[in-house]
Amino acid sequence: MSVSLQGNIFVTGSNRGIGLELVKQLAEKTGAHIYSCCKDPDGRQAQALRELTIQHAGKITMIKLDTSDETSISSAVQNVTKHIGPGSLNLLINNAAINKPVTPAPLSATGKADMMEVYETNVVGPFLLSKMFLPLLQRAAESSLPEDEGNGMSCRRSAIINISSVISSIEKCPETFAAAPMYPYRISKAALNMLTRCQAEDFSRHNILVTAIHPGWVRTEMGGQQAPLTPEDSVLGMLIVMSSLRNKHSGMLIDWQGNTIPW
Repeated sequence: MSVSLQGNIFVTGSNRGIGLELVKQLAEKTGAHIYSCCKDPDGRQAQALRELTIQHAGKITMIKLDTSDETSISSAVQNVTKHIGPGSLNLLINNAAINKPVTPAPLSATGKADMMEVYETNVVGPFLLSKMFLPLLQRAAESSLPEDEGNGMSCRRSAIINISSVISSIEKCPETFAAAPMYPYRISKAALNMLTRCQAEDFSRHNILVTAIHPGWVRTEMGGQQAPLTPEDSVLGMLIVMSSLRNKHSGMLIDWQGNTIPW
């Protein structure tokens, strides 16, 4: 299968790791315009993203965004809305996430501040972005594509993809917990799954697809060097999966190879 995405795509947490690779492959493999977001577009940590923006001139717009700050989220949405004009937003990828305290993050080292900070970034941020971008997503959903049948949903048309994790699965917790206790991260991603499920139900009337995807255990700053999967392979797999999503996949948790993960 191939990557078939288009239109306007918004990616959070795109200055490194999976987010940076998402922007890179979207720029290389699609005709989409990508809004790539990070906290400090002019800072040292955004150097690779700035270089990517220059390399793909006209295809990438950098947006300042702190997903833990409602004012920053509102400003980013307004910026994109102004840039898009009469157009629409086809795909929102909620990728930005943090993990605190430092891995392995056992219960004894985890405090209230860790729980609240992780929840704000990993759950509240995607909630607010989805809410504020809903008018632009609705506008995209009202368009029709040749391959759509009736009210067919797809990432080419209008969708929200929440980057989740297999360790969010309550059913799989007994087999994954020992390797990664990570209370705040696990709990936040389980909450993100519920947000995915709720919005899938709510937004189905608008023909907006909402799906959660597990990128695999990826060799990034968060995943660690012992992870078996490269960002390149993970992202290619996810983009192929996104290109294949339809109505039946809305409200599900799927991995980067298209396998369903139980809640």
